Amino acid sequence: MKAIYSIFCVNFTNQIKSMKLYPFGALLLTLLSCNGLTEGQGGKYASPKGYDLNLPQKLHVRGSMQEISGIVHHEKDGQFMAINDEEGRIFKMDVNQDEPYENWKFGKNTDYEDIVHTGKDWLVLKSNGSLFLIQDVFTDSISSLEYDAPVKGKREFESAYYDPASNGVVIICKHCEVDKKTGLTSAYRFDMSTLKYDSLPFFRIAVKDIAKNMESKIKNFSPSAAAIHPLQKRLYIISAINHLLVITDLKGQVIEVFNLPQTRFRQPEGITFAPNGDMYISNEAGEGSANILKFTYQPSR
Repeated sequence: MKAIYSIFCVNFTNQIKSMKLYPFGALLLTLLSCNGLTEGQGGKYASPKGYDLNLPQKLHVRGSMQEISGIVHHEKDGQFMAINDEEGRIFKMDVNQDEPYENWKFGKNTDYEDIVHTGKDWLVLKSNGSLFLIQDVFTDSISSLEYDAPVKGKREFESAYYDPASNGVVIICKHCEVDKKTGLTSAYRFDMSTLKYDSLPFFRIAVKDIAKNMESKIKNFSPSAAAIHPLQKRLYIISAINHLLVITDLKGQVIEVFNLPQTRFRQPEGITFAPNGDMYISNEAGEGSANILKFTYQPSR
């Protein structure tokens, strides 16, 4: 059906071009007749190697996690550790079950943005850049230790991930005063050996390098989640504000950029990978309901 519709739109557009209409009138008629193709020819979008962003499997998220803001793939397919925007709780989500999610209260209610697993430790990111190292996770004695980020001025963070190569948890600025008018987006590393932040940025992403890979202009880059691909060893960064998936090397050098259409990625706030490379992107509810989109990894694609 999509193929037939595409052929119809192409033929119809050609007919309009042969008509003596002002350019705006021709454009308007084309849009009205073919508005189903606003997601690209046949509704298709370019995708990273190994994935098809056009073919997600939508996973159901229960009502308690409509403000889901960070996820980590955990143990087996369909299970995630997650946080929401406001509660100081870690949730164990099994999207294949209908029971309420098991959860543990680690801190007071405030603005939490991401969750990280190092393979040993669990950490939660607060919007001001503070990291909470969770103690006695999955027990009734759960608690946390807070570590402040060394970033001056106004700052806001939403993304954090573990980098095994540097044994550090890396947080990336969403809006930081230190980046204002520089054309850069800074990232900072929390050393898991010393439990201290580095005083200088771990890397900086040049916005102009993202713009080179886009058809439209971009002034600022505002990440909302990030994770390292377990097989490709590349950093996947998503931005709900920019509607983008940006892939970099582990030092923030831009490699590829892909559009994340808002019709499908309503408010992407979390990203994680299974060990086999399957990618999961979580969306907050917004005007609809929250979900997790699964993209199967096929290296030969």
